[in-house]
Amino acid sequence: MDRVRIPWKSWVVVCDGAKALAFRNEGDSELVNLWPVDVMLQPNLPARALGTDRPGRSFQSHGAARSALADVDRHEEAEEAFLAAVAEAVDKAVAEHSVRDLILVAPPRALGVLRKHLAPTTKAIISAEIGKDLVHLSTYEIQKHLVG
Repeated sequence: MDRVRIPWKSWVVVCDGAKALAFRNEGDSELVNLWPVDVMLQPNLPARALGTDRPGRSFQSHGAARSALADVDRHEEAEEAFLAAVAEAVDKAVAEHSVRDLILVAPPRALGVLRKHLAPTTKAIISAEIGKDLVHLSTYEIQKHLVG
C-alpha cells in the first residue's frame, strides 16, 4: 500500500459494518499523530433477534401456484443502516468542525455504502479511500498501516 498523506487536522474515519472510529491528525503530514475523536458501535445481535418472520409467499399471475420469496439477510440490512448512520455523523462533523480533508478506511463493500450516503460537500473533501478492514487494530497499528 502506498503511503497516505494525512495533513494536520485531517480526519480519518476507519469503519466496517459494526464499528466506526474517527480520528484527527494532531501531528503534521510527516509525523502523524492520530487522536481519537469519536467511536460508534452497533451491537452484534444474533439473526433470531433481527427477524423471526418466515419468508413471504408470492402468487403466480395465473393458477393457484405459490412460491417462497428469498429470505432477507438481516445482518446485511443492519450493517447498511449502521453505515448510513456513520455517513450522517461524518456529514455533521464536517459541517460543525470545518473539516477540510477526510480519509476513509473501510472494506470495499462498506466504502460503497458510505459513498452512497455521504453528502456532496463531504465527498468533495475526501482525499483518499483505502479499501481495507483496519477497524479492529489499535490506533498505533492503524497509523502504521496508513503512513507506511
